[in-house]
Parts: sequence; C-alpha cells; structure tokens
Amino acid sequence: RDVVGKIKNVTVSQKCGKWYVSIQTELETETPAPNGGEIGIDMGIVRFATLSNGEYFEPLNAFKTLKGKLAKLQRRLKNKVKGSRNWQKLKAKIARLHHKISNIRKNYLHQISNKISKNHAIVYVEDLKVSNMSKSAKGTVEEPGRNVRQKSGLNRAILDQAWYEFRRQLEYKLAWNGGFLIAVPPKNTSRTCPCCGRTAKENRKTQSEFECVDCGYTENADFVGALNILNRGQAILAV
Repeated sequence: RDVVGKIKNVTVSQKCGKWYVSIQTELETETPAPNGGEIGIDMGIVRFATLSNGEYFEPLNAFKTLKGKLAKLQRRLKNKVKGSRNWQKLKAKIARLHHKISNIRKNYLHQISNKISKNHAIVYVEDLKVSNMSKSAKGTVEEPGRNVRQKSGLNRAILDQAWYEFRRQLEYKLAWNGGFLIAVPPKNTSRTCPCCGRTAKENRKTQSEFECVDCGYTENADFVGALNILNRGQAILAV
C-alpha cells in the first residue's frame, strides 16, 4: 500500500523464514470525533468478551486448537540429535507453528477491537492483573499448592485469550478514533446485583448463572459483570 506521510525510519526483520518491512512515518491529522456511546466489557473464559448491550464474542482458543499438533512435534524433537540437520528443521517447524498460533490469535483480537473501537466513544474494562491471575499454583515443598492441575488449565486458558493484548489494542484504536478506554476496579463485578445493588458470593450460582439472593434478578453472570463495569465506570467519571 502507499506510504502516507514523511518516512522517519524503516526496519527490516526476519521471522520464521519470512521477511517483514516496518515503515514509521510522521504526518499531521485532525483528531476524529468519536462514534457511538459508552459500553462495559467483561472478560471471561467461556465467553471471551461480553458487552453491556448484551452482545458477546466466543473465545477462539488458538493454542488449545493446535496444542495436539504442537505436542506431537515436540515429542519428535526429543528423539533427534541436538544440533543435527533434522533437529534444526523440526525446531524451525515448531517455531512456525508457534508463529501461526500467535497470528491467528492477534488477527481475531484485531477484528473484535476494531469493531468495538469504531462504534463506541468510551469503553470501560476491568483493571485485571493478568500476570497475577495466571501465576502457577504449585507452591513450595514446605507449602504445596492446591488444585494445581485445575489452576494450570485455567492459566493456559487465560493466556490463550490474551486479555492484556486485547486491552492494548482497544486502547490505541480508541485513541485513533477519538475515544477513551477507562479501567475500573474488578472486585465483585460478577457478584453484585445491578438491579438492587446487593453484593454476595451466593449471587453467582455457577460460572454462567447469576441469581440475586435478595430481589431474585436472574441473568448471565458475564452480562451482569459487564453491566456493573459500565455502571462503575460511569460513577468514576461522574466524580
């Protein structure tokens, strides 16, 4: 495509046998007027992203889809002589598969973040500490962890969703379109009733089911989280 603006620098790189050229340019543009209103987004495992307007996006799970093929190649690599030609060829094949998984994931995130950023002026998200959420549960010899296998599976699912990368894309794309991304505290967003305001652990019956113990309000738990994120974000801006 045509290069727009004054070229400042050009970077040529190689990855997995393919060459890439990155061109950085400088140009003046007017700040666009944002399009659309406000929206809250709840991130999850069963549903990748649930919006406060009721719309939601299914998870892609690129790594989960291809992990069997990846594991097979890694087992074959163990049987090769390290440094041999066959070992190098197989290692390059594994690197290409990792690269493919990354590209599938990023492409999906770009599609969703583009759609949201072009149709909303303000987006509220949970201020999630992904690195803390995906820490290992193994513990130490003196204090071994509990439910290590379940936590390991959850960690893989969280990292496969790439929540931090999604937030990063949303933030700069909203800025390009004149919008804003606002992070709100995540505590009890899926345990607070958006109807009566009651916060209780018992409100969330299952991973996907929400039923208020006071007023009886029922809805999908991720949608409830998105509503509370929206309300919490609007309250922060009102102060």
